[in-house]
Amino acid sequence: MRKINIHALADEARFNGFHLRVLIICALIIIFDGYDLAVVGAALPSIMKDLHVDPTHAGFMVSSALFGMMFGAIVFGTVADRIGRRWTIAICILLFSLFTAAAGLTRDPLVFGIARFFAGVGIGGVMPNVVAQMTEYSPRRMRATLVTLMFSGYAVGGIVAAVLGRGLIETYGWQSVFFAAALPVVLIPPMLRLMPESMPFLLARGRVDELKSIAGRLDPGYRPQGGDEFVVPREDKADNAPIRHLFAEGRGFSTVMFWVAFFMCLFMVYALSSWLTKLMANAGYSLGSALTFVLVLNVGAIVGSVGGGWLADRFHIKVVLAGMYALAAVSVTLLGFRMPTAALYVLVALAGASTIGTQIVANAYTGQFYPMAVRSTGLGWALGIGRSGAIIAPILIGLLVGMNLPLEQNFLAIALPALVGMVAVLLIDHDKSASHRAEATRAPRRRASPEPT
Repeated sequence: MRKINIHALADEARFNGFHLRVLIICALIIIFDGYDLAVVGAALPSIMKDLHVDPTHAGFMVSSALFGMMFGAIVFGTVADRIGRRWTIAICILLFSLFTAAAGLTRDPLVFGIARFFAGVGIGGVMPNVVAQMTEYSPRRMRATLVTLMFSGYAVGGIVAAVLGRGLIETYGWQSVFFAAALPVVLIPPMLRLMPESMPFLLARGRVDELKSIAGRLDPGYRPQGGDEFVVPREDKADNAPIRHLFAEGRGFSTVMFWVAFFMCLFMVYALSSWLTKLMANAGYSLGSALTFVLVLNVGAIVGSVGGGWLADRFHIKVVLAGMYALAAVSVTLLGFRMPTAALYVLVALAGASTIGTQIVANAYTGQFYPMAVRSTGLGWALGIGRSGAIIAPILIGLLVGMNLPLEQNFLAIALPALVGMVAVLLIDHDKSASHRAEATRAPRRRASPEPT
């Protein structure tokens, strides 16, 4: 009989077509997810004008989706560790696609907010699951790069929303960009067919044939035998109480620090995503120019997320992440000061790299911090708690916009949370992370292979 450690098999695998398939599927899901989230920010000036909504009420309309995201991240992040990630992701895609499209059918701010709440449940629920899925199936040596590359699809979705916003809103009205959100529904059947299930989930349910198939894709040299027994380290075994594992084995304080860091970063992300267009319009830029800033913000996010992931695979991910928070504090603060347009575009790109990009690297770090069996739960709770910052941000910045404060004060309010987030990251005890423990207990590096008993 051979015992095969599926965790080690995934860690030591060489990147191949199977990994590419998982990457493409997860990235497409995140692109649609990012579009659904960014579309409100791109359309917000037109919505406010058409529905006669003031800045304070507009902030509540935006936050309705973010409240749903908090609920969805916590619920679906935990549920996925029990029912499997494939069906959880499918349910979430259905929710955010149909309810975002439904928001375009209403002219009542309250009904709009309700539709966005249910869309937010799906948007929030899908994020921790695709990050956990990509983390689980990525080779250890390039894990942060692949996770951040996949999650840069979030920024791609934001770019698509900005581009479509410029082309469609003025011609067909703001509703048109919401109707386009129904397209991801067609992705559900091929996703269910092509996406592998989580390995600890399969192991807990005795689905050995599927594990053998996955093992063969991770390691083309693997040849199944009748007596093969798949195992995982004790901390990676799934059970019925995943939440308590977030605080087990000395992880409690670091878990809270992740929550603080996520709160602060998501505050910045959603403050900019929701109000950058309006703030720039108030500063004297046309709607088309203000939407261009959203485009530049998301291009910067792609560079920041992929670049941050590349740095995290080569240097200490915790140090890289803390540095990105520091860059956010500086770049967002400077956005409030008058300067040449070219310099402003550079700053907007840096702000995107150090806010959206920082959140993506934070997702990657969180995925590495927790054991495989509770990865979705850990990410779900971090994102769910962090969503309270995302909920507060549009409302608070909306109040500030309504007070007609100087532009620099609005951006300073967005930038200050970066300093708190940086301190929280520095306080995380990396020695308690699953990735560090795996490194510490691993024998001298050699390619993982089935071992006879």
